[in-house]
This record gives sequence, C-alpha cells and structure tokens, in this order.
Amino acid sequence: MKKLLALLAAVAIVAAACGSDSPNTATTDSVPQRILSLSPTGTEMLFAIGAGRQVIAVDSFSYHPPQAPVTELSAFEPNIEAIAEYEPDLVVFDFDPGDLVTSLETLGIPTIAVPAAATFEDIYRELMALGEATGNVDGATDLVASMRSDIETAIATHTGGDEPLTYYHEIDTTYFSLTSATFAGRIYSLFGLENIADAQDPDGEAFGYPQLSEEYILDQDPDLIFLADVLYEGQSLDTVGSRPGWDTLTAVQNGNVVELNDDIVSRWGPRVVDYVQAISNALTFTAADS
Repeated sequence: MKKLLALLAAVAIVAAACGSDSPNTATTDSVPQRILSLSPTGTEMLFAIGAGRQVIAVDSFSYHPPQAPVTELSAFEPNIEAIAEYEPDLVVFDFDPGDLVTSLETLGIPTIAVPAAATFEDIYRELMALGEATGNVDGATDLVASMRSDIETAIATHTGGDEPLTYYHEIDTTYFSLTSATFAGRIYSLFGLENIADAQDPDGEAFGYPQLSEEYILDQDPDLIFLADVLYEGQSLDTVGSRPGWDTLTAVQNGNVVELNDDIVSRWGPRVVDYVQAISNALTFTAADS
C-alpha cells in the first residue's frame, strides 16, 4: 500500500503539471493495426472507443475489459526488448518511468501518452486524441458525448440539502484516504459533500492522500463511508460494522457504507461514469432513508 500511495502521489504531481495539456502523440502515416498498451486506463479507453480490434498486447494490470490481451509486460518497469518483440506500430502509456519514449523512438515505434487526468475534460481530450491516433474518431466522439450526458444527469439527480453531508473515503484498512484536492475528491465535491480528510492535509504535504487515525474517523462520525478497498481487501458494510466502535457511526447505523469498485475509483477513464453514478445512487438512497 505504501508503494501504491507513493505512486498515487507521483501521479498527482504529473497530473497537476500536465493535466491540462493535450496527450503527447507521435504522428504516424497510417492507422495503427498493432497497438500495445502499457496503461490500464489507456487500455480501457482503446476498447471503449472501438480500437480493441487493433490492440495486440497490454500490460499485466490491464485486465479490463475481459477480452484485453493481457501479457506479463510491466508498465512500471518497461522492457524495451520485450515490447519490440510484439512489433507494435503504436505504444500507449500513461507515464514514462525512464527512457521509454526515447528508446521506442530510436526503434521507430510511435507512442502516445495518456497521463493521469485531473479533470473530466482531461479524460475527454485523451479519448479524442486516441480516437484520432487510432482512426476511431467517431467512436471517441460518441463516447465523450455519452459520458458528458451521463455524468451531468447523475450529478443533477442529487441537488443536496440544507446541511452538507460528510463522508470518509477509505483507500485501505490502515485508513489512508483522499482529500477534495484529488481528482476523485473533486467528484464528491460536485455533489456538495464535505470530506472529513481535508483537515488532515490542509497544505497538501501528503499530496491529497493523508493517513487518518481510527480515533479521528470515529470522532468525525461521517454521514457516509465510501469503501475503495472492496476488491483487494474484502471490505464491506459488515466488516466495517464489526470494527471496534464503528457500529456506533451514523453511516454504519443507517447502512450508508458504499462498496465501490477499487479499479474504477483509481482508473480515470470511461468507467468514471460508473463512479459518479455510484455516488449519486448512494445519495439518492440516503435522501430516501432520511
């Protein structure tokens, strides 16, 4: 988890530095037919815009969608020789851990970067850039339009109340969380929610990912708890409620513990719509239950 949070912090820095820039694309003379992806988010984007048929290999963490051709290739420590063996005519990546781009350019292999998004608009720009690079502009255009509509509808569904609801977003069982300064945190803010973690990283020294104490969480007594440690740590309403003292929390007593898909929360691509809708659904349930 420490390695994951270190990576998240690095991603946050990159996103802040270049989130508003267009993806870095190497031009090609023809539509690529042998695309290799070293980005789980990039892989999801490629398949979502209709370029899946052109993808011949993806990294070991690109296991969505199920039909993605997963390999043992590492996105964190790319092996240039292993990549070259697939004879790709385009390599998609999210960050360059060293000399990836330079080495591939030397071999005449074009690349396109899809760095961690800082806003919805970043996601839309990256989708359009991939559409243009892969010959799937129509698919990208349709997807962006659909995402915009679905996200706007989900947010509009919840108008909020007189008093803002508070929430705790759990990254893991050691109580790492995220603040409103992060991409995921900004989504909660769109619904008018108040993040109990904000006060624990006011200066951004934890890059928006502070570790809270159990005592602090219990003292704050959030109205909602969002779990992003369901798939990999098996957390649920039941496991949270069984923690010493947690059964007294308002969120637990009211059943307002939301089980999220860990991957969707951390991969800011096409499935970010599912994330937004999950929050909207939770608030709709909360409003109906109050």
